[in-house]
Amino acid sequence: MSDFLSPEHISLKVCGVTTVADAEQLVQLGVEALGVNFWPKSKRYLDPAQANFLKGLAGKIIRVGVFVNADKALPERLLSEGYLDYVQFHGDEDSSYCHYFAERDLPYFRAVGIKDESSISGLDLPKCKAILLDAHAPGVYGGTGLTCDWEIIEKVHAHYPDLPIILAGGITVDNVSDARKLAHIIALDVASGAESAPGIKDFDKVKRLL
Repeated sequence: MSDFLSPEHISLKVCGVTTVADAEQLVQLGVEALGVNFWPKSKRYLDPAQANFLKGLAGKIIRVGVFVNADKALPERLLSEGYLDYVQFHGDEDSSYCHYFAERDLPYFRAVGIKDESSISGLDLPKCKAILLDAHAPGVYGGTGLTCDWEIIEKVHAHYPDLPIILAGGITVDNVSDARKLAHIIALDVASGAESAPGIKDFDKVKRLL
């Protein structure tokens, strides 16, 4: 699992997985990580009651649960019961929320919608495993297909030199070659750029991304 966050190579995380078949195909293709969206308003929402298949993927692919302003009990339970390897906070969670998980050694990523440098200054991220940069999309919380300002990556690294950076937002087969050349990036996170429809993966696109 540590390979996903290794600076030695660029990993791929395919987010917004909603079906067992898609998850298993990602494993077969050797995709390093998948994301499952547990925000009920998402076009890629997966009901936690339908997420049992994630347990069977343990050790085969990194499993990341995406949450937006969720009650802490849900991500905590899904981690402790073996559904997930990491939780990703993609909403307006404050520092006390992150401290709750840090104090319990529960592994989390923090997603940040990038508007300008003020979006990333002064973040309190105790024991955070990685910061995920996404396009600024108030009220939507990712999955828009919009690209964030890639020039901000150098500034993020300057602010948080020890924190792995995952890049999301508008990554497609057309710009992935440029994205993977960016300094300080350890992984690319793709949702709409790997789909035929929201929540349905297009494996021709996934193969081209790989």
